[in-house]
Amino acid sequence: MAVSQELEGLRRIAPSRFVSFSFPNPFLGHASNPYGDGSGGGGGGDAGECLRVAVLDSPIPSPPIPRTAAMLVPAGRHRDWIFSTRAGHLHLLLSTQFSRLILVGPELSAPSPRVIPCVARPDPDPAHARLLPLLLALCPMAAFRDNTVPDVPLLTFHDDLLLLAPVKFVTGPVVGEMVIEDVAIDCAPGPAELRRRLRFKRMPCLVQTQVRLCQSPAAAASSSSSLLEVMEGSGGLLQPEVGGSLVQPYLQAMVAGLAVIAPSIEESIQSGVRPRCLCAGVGGGSLPMSIRVGLQFSVLGVEADGDVLDVARSHFGLVEDEFLHVHVGDAIQTIVDFSRRREPDVNFRAVMVDLDSSDAMCGVSAPPLEMIHESVLLAARKVLDKHGVLILNVIPPPADGSFYKGLIDLLQQVFSELYEIDVGNGENFVLAATVSPETALTGNSGHFLTELRKLAGDFLEHIRKL
Repeated sequence: MAVSQELEGLRRIAPSRFVSFSFPNPFLGHASNPYGDGSGGGGGGDAGECLRVAVLDSPIPSPPIPRTAAMLVPAGRHRDWIFSTRAGHLHLLLSTQFSRLILVGPELSAPSPRVIPCVARPDPDPAHARLLPLLLALCPMAAFRDNTVPDVPLLTFHDDLLLLAPVKFVTGPVVGEMVIEDVAIDCAPGPAELRRRLRFKRMPCLVQTQVRLCQSPAAAASSSSSLLEVMEGSGGLLQPEVGGSLVQPYLQAMVAGLAVIAPSIEESIQSGVRPRCLCAGVGGGSLPMSIRVGLQFSVLGVEADGDVLDVARSHFGLVEDEFLHVHVGDAIQTIVDFSRRREPDVNFRAVMVDLDSSDAMCGVSAPPLEMIHESVLLAARKVLDKHGVLILNVIPPPADGSFYKGLIDLLQQVFSELYEIDVGNGENFVLAATVSPETALTGNSGHFLTELRKLAGDFLEHIRKL
C-alpha cells in the first residue's frame, strides 16, 4: 500500500505538526468496540468502517527518545471541538509530558445523540490491544532506539460532565464560532447540577462562562424525571439562574480579590456611594451580574464581540440597567483611552480583567500579551481611584515558564501592593494590585465582607501578599 508523504514524515517528531486521516476500524465485530452503534454514542452494533486518526507533535522540543501516547475520543463527543480541532488537540497534548499525542475516534461525519452521556472508559482499557499495532506504527523511529518496543499508553479523558447537549452554534465577527451547551455536572458528594456553558472554537478547552440552570415550575413539578429526561425535553424549560452565586472557581477568586480594599469599599457603601467597576471582558456576563446584584457595584463591561453580548442576554441572563452597562469595544484600548480623559466617570474602584489570549496555538493563556505592557498597566492605574485595585485572571502559557514571574515583577513596579490567590485547579491564578497601601483585613466585620463571602467562599482565606 502506498504511504502518503505526510504519513511518511511521522517517522520523526516535527514540532507542532498536525496530521489527520481515515483508517480501517480495527474494532469491527469485536467486544471491545468503544463506538458500538456506529454513531459514536455507544450501543449494540458496530461502528463505521473507518475511524478518524489525528496525530499532533508537541511545540516543545522533544527529548532524544520521544514518548507517544494515545487517547480514544469519548463516545458521542467526536464532534466536540476538544477532540475535533487542532486547538483542542494541542491543549490535551500540553496537559501531558508526551511529545506526540494520537487521537482515535469516529469520523466527524458520524452522527451523535442530541444529549450525549459522558461515560469514562474503563482503566485498563480493553480497546488498547486492538489499537496497539496502529499506535506502534505511528511512533517516531527514535522511540525504537536500542531495539526496544516503546510503551504507548492509552490515556483516559476525564472531566466533570455527566451529560452534554449543544443548544446553539453562533459565529461572531471577533471570537469566531462559539457553542452554547447545557450540561449535567457531577458535583459529588453533592447532587448533580444542570448548568449552561459558553465555549469558543478557537480555545475549546476553556469554558468562557458557566451558570446554573433552574427548571420552570412546570418542569420542577415533574420531580421524578431523570437528568437525561429533563435535558431531552428541556426546550425552553431550563433557564439561567440570574445574579446567583458564581460557579466557576476562578471567578470566585477574582471577586475575592476585592477583599484587599474592603475597608474603602465599606466606607463608600456606608456613605451611600456605589463603588464603580470596569469589567474588561464580559463573556456570558456572570462576573458583572454578580458584582452588580450581589455587591451593589455600578458596573461597566466591555466586550470585543457584539454577538457574545447577544448570547449573554439571550442565553445567560445578562440584564442591563442603570447600574450595569455593557458595550462593544477593545477592552484594553478602552482602558488606555479612559486614562487620557479627566472626567469623573472614568474613575473606578476596581478594574477586573478576564481576557484570554486569542492565539490558540500557544495553548490556553491569560491575559493577552497586549495587557502586560508597562504602558497599559500604568493606564489601568490611572483610571483607578486612590483606593483602587486591578484584578487579573492569569493562566500562564504552558510553554513559557517566565511569563508569570515577569508579570508579577511588572505589577510590583507599577502598583503599590500585590496579592495572589491560587485558584487550585493547576491553571488559574488571580493577582490583585492596589494603587495605595491598604489597611490589613481584620476579622469579618462589615456588611460588604459578609456579602463578598457569599460570592467568593473560602477564597478570602487564600489571599497571599507577594
